[in-house]
Amino acid sequence: MFNLEKITRENIKKAKPYSSARDEYKGEARIFLDANENALGSVIEGNFNRYPDPYQENVKLKLAKIKKVSIENIFLGNGSDEAIDLLFRAFCEPNIDNVILLPPTYGMYQVAAQINDIQVIEVPLLSNFEIDLDNVFNVINSFTKLIFICSPNNPSGNQIEEDIILKILENFNGIVVVDEAYIDFAEKPSVLSLMSKYANLVVLQTFSKAWGMAALRVGMAFASVDIIQIINKIKPPYNINSVSQDKISLALDKFPNFEKSVSETKKQRLFLASELEKIEFIDKIYPSDANFILVSVKNASKIYDFLANNGIIVRNRSKMPNCDSCLRITVGTELENAELIKILNQYVG
Repeated sequence: MFNLEKITRENIKKAKPYSSARDEYKGEARIFLDANENALGSVIEGNFNRYPDPYQENVKLKLAKIKKVSIENIFLGNGSDEAIDLLFRAFCEPNIDNVILLPPTYGMYQVAAQINDIQVIEVPLLSNFEIDLDNVFNVINSFTKLIFICSPNNPSGNQIEEDIILKILENFNGIVVVDEAYIDFAEKPSVLSLMSKYANLVVLQTFSKAWGMAALRVGMAFASVDIIQIINKIKPPYNINSVSQDKISLALDKFPNFEKSVSETKKQRLFLASELEKIEFIDKIYPSDANFILVSVKNASKIYDFLANNGIIVRNRSKMPNCDSCLRITVGTELENAELIKILNQYVG
């Protein structure tokens, strides 16, 4: 049975979080002389001399309504990468514990594990990019603290079946992290609704993809109140700057724009897949629930170089498991996709 107290590192339990000026006083005041800010203001136009809200309450209130969760179940980080790193710091004892990764998958899980000196156990996905459940359960041991599931998966683009995630949640005593960076482009819903039932579920999402706010570096983590409290305990005090908070807040007020953008991306994804199917040197187009398409081609390195020489950059994923001679192509604008197809049709192998 999952026991958060048991898997939390002892030093984290004992740690006292940094108490910022905004933690100690949350009310309204006429004069703020508590945080050693520059009272004269910013050296450029704008009110940047005050520290931001350390817990981003205005953003969380709006986000909670959209996601239908409590603000106490939300963590906002400097990209999803911050939440990933904090999960390692909170629950994995360096040089003792391990995590399970399911390659091919998002590379930052591996990087965060290396930085935090955590052993990685890899269980490659099956040829259809689904999870090999038998092997996952075979490698879990008493030191396994986290399992990372990218869904829709990067780079394959497929959404992992919910019943598979449920089996892991129900049979693993550690934390299951479901990274849903691309969930807004998927046809099936998020697993966010499972959070109230499974205390060991953490769901990651982001403003970088469907919301089109990558430059602001704001990621989301949804989890039980207890897990969120632990993450907040060890995060940097002002991890999301004021500009990012303000712009994300404005974006949340423009939900129809978000829906329109997602709809157009799906339309272009369909167009791109249908046009790629007509090109003879493309062997396979993998189904995608994301804003990219993984394609198997005759000679990935040669085609990658050809596209680069014509000013078009894609990702060569050939070195990843089950991705031999594969390119990952992001869905562009209507004009960008048309140009890509035009250039590919000029390629001579």
